Amino acid sequence: MEKERQKAAIEAILFTMGDSVEIGHLAAALELEAKRVWELLGEMKASYEKEDRGIRLLELENACQLCTKTEYYDVLIRVAKQPKKYALTEVLLETLSIIAYKQPVTKLEIEKIRGVKCDHAVNKLVEYGLIEEVGRLDAPGRPLLFGTTEDFLRSFGVSSVTELPHVSPEQLEDFKEEAEEEVKQRINQK
Repeated sequence: MEKERQKAAIEAILFTMGDSVEIGHLAAALELEAKRVWELLGEMKASYEKEDRGIRLLELENACQLCTKTEYYDVLIRVAKQPKKYALTEVLLETLSIIAYKQPVTKLEIEKIRGVKCDHAVNKLVEYGLIEEVGRLDAPGRPLLFGTTEDFLRSFGVSSVTELPHVSPEQLEDFKEEAEEEVKQRINQK
């Protein structure tokens, strides 16, 4: 199969699936090596980044997906229903941050870090599709482990959790002091 036909086949698969497709599945479908699929995707991505294109190729860890370019959302909304926007409160953002940086993580570990129960926050984040159950811890009671989803990556504009900002030890110490101060204030208010 010639190169342009291979790219057209990848485009057809991604368009039809609508969701992300693992590189291994693309390679198997096209009977190509994964390295070759990555090369083709790189050429396709460069082509889609031109101004006259309304779509872009999004790479997510070991998968890829066709998406609308963000600058065309305003015209897209005129045709499609307005997507539901979820409000991420401070509590949800704190919980999501812990999960993103510590994954896979249990509710108990999240609660130890936050100092409060996290059932509601975890349930909301699962409902929003930003986190999911990724397994069970091999410990008494076999607690659930949580991790981020591809929707999390899409929502925060990163290809992988390794692209999340790194926190310096100084910042971490500042955060710890702020959290301890907040706990003291909560105790004094009771």
